Amino acid sequence: MILTEWFIFFLILQVIHFLGTWKLYVKAGRKAWEAIVPVYNAVVLMKIINRPWWWVILLFIPVINVIMLPVIWVETIRSFGRNSTQDTILAVVTLGFYIFYVNYMLDVSYLENRDLKPRTATGEWISSILFAVVAATIVHTYFMQPYTIPTGSLERTLLVGDFLFVSKFHYGARTPMTAVSFPMVHDTIPLVRTKSYMSKPQYPYFRLPGFQKIKRNDIVVFSWPVDTVSKFRDRSNKGYYKPIDKKSNYVKRCVGVPGDSLSVVDGYVHINGEKNVLPDRAQLQFSYTGTPKGNNFNSQNLYDRYKIKPGEFGFLSPSEFVAAGMTEEAASKFKSHPSVASIQRDITPKGKAEYGIFPNNGKVNWNRDNFGPIYIPEAGKTVKMDLKSFSLYRRIIEVYEGSELGIDNKLTVNGTQVMLNGKPIDNYTFKQDYYWMMGDNRHNSEDSRAWGYVPANHVVGKPVFVWFSWDSNARGLFNKIRWDRMFTTVGGSGKPISYFKYFLIALFGWIVYSQYRKRKKGA
Repeated sequence: MILTEWFIFFLILQVIHFLGTWKLYVKAGRKAWEAIVPVYNAVVLMKIINRPWWWVILLFIPVINVIMLPVIWVETIRSFGRNSTQDTILAVVTLGFYIFYVNYMLDVSYLENRDLKPRTATGEWISSILFAVVAATIVHTYFMQPYTIPTGSLERTLLVGDFLFVSKFHYGARTPMTAVSFPMVHDTIPLVRTKSYMSKPQYPYFRLPGFQKIKRNDIVVFSWPVDTVSKFRDRSNKGYYKPIDKKSNYVKRCVGVPGDSLSVVDGYVHINGEKNVLPDRAQLQFSYTGTPKGNNFNSQNLYDRYKIKPGEFGFLSPSEFVAAGMTEEAASKFKSHPSVASIQRDITPKGKAEYGIFPNNGKVNWNRDNFGPIYIPEAGKTVKMDLKSFSLYRRIIEVYEGSELGIDNKLTVNGTQVMLNGKPIDNYTFKQDYYWMMGDNRHNSEDSRAWGYVPANHVVGKPVFVWFSWDSNARGLFNKIRWDRMFTTVGGSGKPISYFKYFLIALFGWIVYSQYRKRKKGA
């Protein structure tokens, strides 16, 4: 829904609210017209149901408002003596329209000094849980979100099994676009394994102001642009549309920012013709091939000494092996292994086309190690539109600046002329910024080299903190916990420092202080 449609929808809701409550407003000592004035009617209603005025703010926060509306419906009928379980159920299952029945059909009286405390222990628990969910959803949506590293595309910098806190406020929190969804889960409700949201209606895209812009080499969490729903399919194998904010979350390094000219040369990123210099914590990895002398390769030893995980080492033939995900430093050490005769980095040569490389049209001879050059679009900048740029920017124009924003864009070619919605164009001006995301594990990362640009409206946040880390490949329960990574920062220079012991000291101090205060009050 576009902004105008939402405004019309909002006005319709105000009329429905007025028709269903104006008599109740009068019985509560208010004027009938107060039930139809937008926003003001909500403030007055909070006074009628004896709830704080700031509840009105919650009604305008996406996702939170879906939780608060049933609460308001129930509180409204209870303010007029309808306290039974049946009344509560009817208010919820009728989506609030039970209030119409109370308003017109029942002779109710307003309870001005209604006791707001729940009458049962169950009611007390429900009330506490409800507002805990509201508070947690606000934090999760607008401030900080937990995230787990599922793949090894950023290995050595972020490890598989790292549990992160992702800041929403660094780049500005993206307000939810999905109007109706289950709180604090992403696209799937746990256990029942079903969709957690309704695809429609959709709020317009909006991002709160941030205090940082995405810088080159930042690690960024974003919604995977080309996501499709493979798990939610019916018997006809029909796929489901996935809104932007419900697409799968990915974490990669932003190696190209808006306005950059990017290329990959022998596996290394070049920006505007110069080799990109990564932070000292970043560790590039590649696949290596080599020739053995003997077969004395112990899988646990390979992991402990060279960080080659199980499944990343194997023989292509009796005279050749492959080792994946190795840094240059690890490869240099691996050369001295008694069973290694030689080892070299596996690089696909320039000019050799590789399947699955953006723009996936079979018309470029790019591969994962030699790619581009390619321009990273910047909002407000104009590019020439010809047959080459048609392939590079078609999805941007049709999807990211088209259908996902409610615009019907269609880009076609007539001979050598590029057509936008049937009209010839020679250039195009971008409406938003774009980024180029890649993993540090260059031979084990599905990234922008496969699916292209990441639009600004797909950015989720910035990983800032590793609070727990679990190594599934280690032996022994105690060893599986990466103690040196707990409570470490994601950014910064030098070796990550764990602040876990300081956390334990602070926690112990707080417990001692709390016990001291309790004893002092009881004295």
